[in-house]
Formats: sequence, C-alpha cells, structure tokens
Amino acid sequence: MRTLVLDMGYQPINAVPFTRALSYIIKGKVDLLATYQRSIHPDWLMPAVVRLTHFLCARQHVVKFSRQNVLARDRFRCQYCGERKPIGELTFDHVLPRSRGGRTEWRNIVIACLACNSRKANRTPEEAGMRLRCRPARPSWLPLFGLMAQPIDSVPAEWRDYWTVEISR
Repeated sequence: MRTLVLDMGYQPINAVPFTRALSYIIKGKVDLLATYQRSIHPDWLMPAVVRLTHFLCARQHVVKFSRQNVLARDRFRCQYCGERKPIGELTFDHVLPRSRGGRTEWRNIVIACLACNSRKANRTPEEAGMRLRCRPARPSWLPLFGLMAQPIDSVPAEWRDYWTVEISR
C-alpha cells in the first residue's frame, strides 16, 4: 500500500510506500492525517495520508532523470503531434540524435509516439520538418507522475479529501 504525501499547503506531492511514511512519522517529518483500516501493529493503523511539517527547499529536491519523470514532464503526450497515447506507444526521442553527439539528458529528450519517432528518424526536428511543442528542460518539480494516469474513482477512498489532481483523458 502507498501513502499520499502532502506539502504544507495540503497539495499532493508524492506517493510513497507506507513503510517510508512510517519512518517519516517516527522522525517527526510529517503529520498523520488519515489511515487505512488495516492494522500493522496492535496500536498502529497503516498511514494513508501524511502532511510535511516543513517546507521543501527547491535546491534540495532535484528531479531525477527517468523515463517516468520525462513522461510526467511531457504529460504523457507526444511532443511532435501532441496526441496522448498509452505508455507502451510512447518512446524517448533524442532531439539531437545520439549519432550526432546528442546526450540522454533533460534538455535533449522528449516523449514521442512511435509514428512521430519513426518519421523523425536520425534527424533533427528541423531537418524532418517537425516542430516541438515545448523546448525540453529539467523541471523544478513534477506532479504525482506515478498516479497521473489514474481516474479519480481508482484513487483510494482515504485520499479523496486531499486529491486535487484532475485527470484529463
């Protein structure tokens, strides 16, 4: 089970394994707001929602480069045609191809659908006659990337009072 983590303003920022949430509670880093009806100890219920007791410093929280984070940054949309596709139909695309020295990093990777990635091939977007919807960059924060694709009715009931993320399909 996962625990929803809220910032000090009660905005969802992450979902973590309940064991990590327990360590945050014990260390006094979070306040417990809601629990699941599942016991993990005779005196403890499993945490469902916690709220940070301090502000996050932006410099301390660097968004790691990963497939999931690039998908979240690009909102699960092809950055060439703009269509939202199932995750299995989306790929990394190197804006400057690797064969020309392009690196696998935030400023050179976008999400592309299979058709657009094939069309662009081993060229730059300009050479392929394609236009990027947004210039790729390292984000300073991301929404609940692992949960963005969930409709509200699949969110645990214990989270719903705190769930402010609207999902567009």
